[in-house]
Amino acid sequence: MIGYVGVQEQVDKDFHRALLKASLHRWKDRLRRDLAEEHLLSFDEAKGALAQWNQVYRGMRVVEVEKITGSVGRYKDLDEYFLPNKKSMSQRWSRVDCAYHKGVELPAVSLYKIGEAHFVRDGNHRVSVAKYHKATAIDAKVVEIRGPLRTDASQRSAGIADPPADRPQHAPEPSASPLHNLWRRLRPGLLRPAAQRVT
Repeated sequence: MIGYVGVQEQVDKDFHRALLKASLHRWKDRLRRDLAEEHLLSFDEAKGALAQWNQVYRGMRVVEVEKITGSVGRYKDLDEYFLPNKKSMSQRWSRVDCAYHKGVELPAVSLYKIGEAHFVRDGNHRVSVAKYHKATAIDAKVVEIRGPLRTDASQRSAGIADPPADRPQHAPEPSASPLHNLWRRLRPGLLRPAAQRVT
């Protein structure tokens, strides 16, 4: 019983520390005026950036936790580092954290993958606790969403070809449009100015 009380105290401290970190991140983002990054990527927004799409079940995978950057339904409940933004998350978050401290194996999370980003379909609290404890990887059932990036008239007039259906691409660097900013966050390593593209 004494051991359980010790774990419970640690769980309470973990959650309040996670809330504090999330609050500090929000203030830092506001000082930088980077309000778009106060929360996770939205899966619906990312999928909506595709002109058309299909999905492929990739099965059980070990996914690097740092590649999980969005959520299907709870992207506003967690900050960009997957820390909880709300005290109301305490009960479920603490249950998962308690299981972590006791070494209890939890079910695999369920993820969607778009570009380089992974979005949590089921298991937001498990991912949050894993990130809080700096876990490097997590077991996940992965479904990949693939398709060409939706383009507007100005992008077409600049001579940017539609990307292949199985490899989403970014909007051009100079535009700084909301769509461009979304793809900058989805695939940061592949962003290039339009002039460098092969058309």
